[in-house]
Amino acid sequence: QVRLVESGGGLVQAGGSLRLSCAASTRTFSTYAMGWFRQAPGKEREFVAAISWPAGSTYYADSVKGRFTISRDNAKNTVSLQMNSLKPEDTALYYCAADAYGLGSFVVDEYEYWGQGTQVTVSS
Repeated sequence: QVRLVESGGGLVQAGGSLRLSCAASTRTFSTYAMGWFRQAPGKEREFVAAISWPAGSTYYADSVKGRFTISRDNAKNTVSLQMNSLKPEDTALYYCAADAYGLGSFVVDEYEYWGQGTQVTVSS
């Protein structure tokens, strides 16, 4: 069992930045692909970014490419999402997810473990 805890969400004006972090409670963190997903009210959960195991390749949704950066620190069991140039349409509940030996999938069902989410609100 892997417990994931997100932090770093908040309220920011359009054009601003936030950095989300996710802490994982597992000794084998480096063997998991990690992903960030988001869900806005009334919408389905959607892929934002992922980082694979073991190469650490990164993948992004087209809507965030060039603005968001995913990174991981295997020594600290954390994955982060740096979000710049935020837009009101980025407003959502952001989830961290883990996929054992994963390749950085954009598919929700590929991920076995999920955090509770952290709210990001971008005002116009």
